[in-house]
Amino acid sequence: MGRGAHREEREIKLSAKQFTALWPATVGRRLYKVRYEMPWKNLLIEIDIYRRKHRGLVVAEVEFPNRTVCRKFKAPPWFGREVTGNKRYSNVRLATE
Repeated sequence: MGRGAHREEREIKLSAKQFTALWPATVGRRLYKVRYEMPWKNLLIEIDIYRRKHRGLVVAEVEFPNRTVCRKFKAPPWFGREVTGNKRYSNVRLATE
């Protein structure tokens, strides 16, 4: 919930039956990507490498335990430009446009 650098995420487990019932509703709005998780300085970097129509897009995301750690974060030199808060890179926008 929310946008930008600070937001709440909730993940729920679906049964196979629930997934099968919901999956058809995503036709035309699916993202295809491979996610890699990389531990880095007591944090976890999630690297998404997109496929199909977004081929070539690579996004790194770091989730922080609190705002203080976020503010003190120094990105590794291999990070690209900052896209936090840029709607163009939201999963909703990528899936629907």
